[in-house]
Amino acid sequence: MKRPKTAPRGRRAALRGAVALTAGLGLAVATSGPAHAVPIRLDYPLTGSTHLEGTGSDLALGPGVLKVTADLKAGTLLADTVLPPAPGSFKMIGAIPVSVTTEFIETEQTSGTIDLKTGAVNSTTKLTLRLKDLRVAGIPTPVGSSCRTEVPAVLDLTSEPGFNALKGGTLSGSYTIPKFEHCLLATPLINMIIPGDGNTVRLHMGQPAPPPAS
Repeated sequence: MKRPKTAPRGRRAALRGAVALTAGLGLAVATSGPAHAVPIRLDYPLTGSTHLEGTGSDLALGPGVLKVTADLKAGTLLADTVLPPAPGSFKMIGAIPVSVTTEFIETEQTSGTIDLKTGAVNSTTKLTLRLKDLRVAGIPTPVGSSCRTEVPAVLDLTSEPGFNALKGGTLSGSYTIPKFEHCLLATPLINMIIPGDGNTVRLHMGQPAPPPAS
């Protein structure tokens, strides 16, 4: 007697995510009153990049995870954004090599809206940028343990065409990098180069899956 074939692990996770989201959509439509709304909890693999206008350089972001809780009846979402430190490099004054690692620390939950007709998503994320491991011309340059933006950077992101909550997609937007503080003697140099507007970001959300069982 032949054993039934089992789906690959990645496909099983995707199917579980689809079932969870589809069930949530059905509950959102079938129930009435906010007391019956059932939040849906899914994890999206997260990768992307950001272009820093001040340094003329790009940073690769991720792999990380976007931990989303969606209220499909209200068309709202809350999410925790988890990204690893991002090493990067650029040339100061077009000649002096500089390398630095940037940490993106979420200061409050990402919030957003979901258009239940089109599936489009708009979200706002507030991240503090923390710098470490600064090297100028290969020479370690101390910045201390608290070199960070004075206030969080605000990222207003919008889903690009083709975004699908069952499959993922791309969010993009622009943001301003605030001034930095507590970077020891490097503070004036950092604030001369990095802060400013015109920075862009694209984040790709992969196919979602339910969170791991605790």
